[in-house]
Amino acid sequence: MRRLDPAAIGGIMSREVANFRTFWKATTFSSVLEPTVYLLAFGLGLGATLIDRVDGLSYVEFVGTGMVATAVIFSSALPAMFGTFVKHRFQRTYDAILAAPVDVEELVTAEMLWIGLRAGVYGCFPLLVSMLFGLDPAFGMLLVPIFCFFTALGFAAFGIAVAASVAKIDQFNYVTTLVITPLFLVAGTFFPISGLPEAVQAVAQLNPLHHLVELVRHSAFGFVATDLIRFAVLVAFAVVLWRVAVRRMSARLID
Repeated sequence: MRRLDPAAIGGIMSREVANFRTFWKATTFSSVLEPTVYLLAFGLGLGATLIDRVDGLSYVEFVGTGMVATAVIFSSALPAMFGTFVKHRFQRTYDAILAAPVDVEELVTAEMLWIGLRAGVYGCFPLLVSMLFGLDPAFGMLLVPIFCFFTALGFAAFGIAVAASVAKIDQFNYVTTLVITPLFLVAGTFFPISGLPEAVQAVAQLNPLHHLVELVRHSAFGFVATDLIRFAVLVAFAVVLWRVAVRRMSARLID
């Protein structure tokens, strides 16, 4: 691992910001509308008719805090997968960037940081929407963007590594169906994992999204001692996947 040049990383990120200005309205609209629809369907619909309270919380509070994880993975892993593949295979953007004094490690790091920052912001939207449905603000919620950022870094790196590994863009369907969908379903977003079989619970404890869900809920209703371990897991997840993404992109971009 060589020294990362801040100028190179800043240059790549500035390009991403300039590009994002052309479509930020549509992205922001969907990021606000999606948690609203989920809260209406699950929190007020299912919660009002079938479920009253879950783990001592109203179902609106339970789903609203859990939806943060869903917002993070869909605003980090998917853009990283499709964006990386398109910029490399179709637009040849990475070939042009690497012609400048930039290496693959700086390229991957910049892409991760930008996606992480963006997903860190959008991940907070479900909390803001939940406040309109009765969730009380708490001082601990100020840490939620940090939790979202590190989780998004890991999933951005995951998306970059996948994009560097597949041969065709259609193969993303396998990743979405077999990896991303199970991860957010077994994260404790819509139901507590304590009701699952013990083997599934053990696997769910390895799910970064589950740790994010627990951190967000505890930020709203009170932290516990194990939250430091959960946060450390998210940081380690981001670091390990960062190195994997750098290795995979190096193999794909450098002859």
